[in-house]
Amino acid sequence: MVLTDAQKRANKKWHKNNRERANYIAMRSSARSFIRNKSTTDDLEELEHIIKTRKIELNGNAL
Repeated sequence: MVLTDAQKRANKKWHKNNRERANYIAMRSSARSFIRNKSTTDDLEELEHIIKTRKIELNGNAL
């Protein structure tokens, strides 16, 4: 897909004005890609533990 110069400028402006959101989206994409394409069984078990712990932190012990 070829972007016009106006689209490129608009994307760059959005990224500059929404840096935190753009970083969040990029990190989420990397995590999903790792899980789908590179992770081992050991990695997935560790991630399951991390996810359970994080859910508890976010929900205050109520799952």
